[in-house]
Amino acid sequence: MREGSLDAPTRHPIDWQNPDFFDIEKLDAELRRQFDTCHSCRRCFNLCDSFPRLFDLVDDQEDELDGVDSASFKSVVDACTLCDMCFLTKCPYVPPHEFNIDFPHLMLRYRAAEKANNGTPFFDKQLTETDRNGRLAGSVAGVANWGFKRGNGLTRPLLEVVAGVDKNAELPKYHGKTFQGLASENPPTVNRAAPAQGRKAVIFATCFANYNNPDIGTAALNVLAHNGVKTEVVYPGCCGMPQLEQGDISRVAEKARAIAAELRPYVEAGKDIIALIPSCALMMKFEWPLIVPDDENITRLAQATFDISEYVMTIASEDGLAAGLKPIDGPVALHLACHARAQNMGPKGAEMLRAIPNAKVSIVERCSGHGGSWGIKKENFSVATKFAKQTVKKLTDAKPTYVCSECPLAGKHLVQGMEALGEDAPKIDQSVHPIQVLAKSYGF
Repeated sequence: MREGSLDAPTRHPIDWQNPDFFDIEKLDAELRRQFDTCHSCRRCFNLCDSFPRLFDLVDDQEDELDGVDSASFKSVVDACTLCDMCFLTKCPYVPPHEFNIDFPHLMLRYRAAEKANNGTPFFDKQLTETDRNGRLAGSVAGVANWGFKRGNGLTRPLLEVVAGVDKNAELPKYHGKTFQGLASENPPTVNRAAPAQGRKAVIFATCFANYNNPDIGTAALNVLAHNGVKTEVVYPGCCGMPQLEQGDISRVAEKARAIAAELRPYVEAGKDIIALIPSCALMMKFEWPLIVPDDENITRLAQATFDISEYVMTIASEDGLAAGLKPIDGPVALHLACHARAQNMGPKGAEMLRAIPNAKVSIVERCSGHGGSWGIKKENFSVATKFAKQTVKKLTDAKPTYVCSECPLAGKHLVQGMEALGEDAPKIDQSVHPIQVLAKSYGF
């Protein structure tokens, strides 16, 4: 037996249709098996709050793990944001090592069993209905944005009491027009002289770009069109990441099957599928095939899917980027989002930004602390803020004109942390996706 593995990590399909997956006693035995290895190793101690909580639980008992009440494990599970960084960057015992440690999917199993036995709290579930919420809030965007604005002393304390959303957490804004609608109204002209002319692609709009920040999608459309890519925008529905966070695996499987079936004709036509948000790309490329491994539509879609930064850099390496990039008006600090890193594609956002002439790009490869809907909850916001402190400091030290993250929620959370520094912080109104900076360099 080797102490650790140098082999590439591999993941087993999630056995969620096996009744044993939800069996409380068998789950507890597996929790203790993996936790024992984690407690002995501790390489992951500084990634998130799950591991310090676990180590403290064990260290406080004379009998170590044997003395820990199983009910205490919930605090460990509740601190996990499913970022995958322990699996991909820290743990030497992931498959194919015989210890077979997969901490994030163990946390997912716990949440799935918890949901099966106790259900999901009503308001927690409502927060994850991103398509419904986007449609409703978008129809009254002005009122919705007023109500959700941080500092609104009338509505935000009420939201905290009713839905458990911390009144100090910055929330996404909504737009009156979806990205899909804007794209159909004003499609960009394809540059027939570009080196990549002839490529055809579909942009999977994602719920965030579609309802909350269409500027990300518009920037991507313009960059791709300028680079000769004939693109159309399609949005069958949310990828299911919010439901995955809550352990609702059957709902994720349902979404995966439906969306993959709808996108299959585009894949068969030879079109590339581009996701604008890394969490969505991660779901389509990696999580869906592990949840529904026997669906050919999902398998084919996973093979055809690209993250937007990954796709632009594929064009750069295979064809060359179209001319027209100009220097931008200041340095860029880029936060490497966990779900971009988890795709095992390399720092494509940084590579894309460095294609801009004379660009000064600083990379911060640390946790934002946000974790999707996890970080806005009252019981988690202070922890999310704590874990963001060092990342905020590094971003601030770069003295950037632009703060970038491929994860818009992480970027928003980090800019809020920079604001808390007061006069010492760079004056940054909002974070942007790297594709928006590239679009600016092109003059869009």
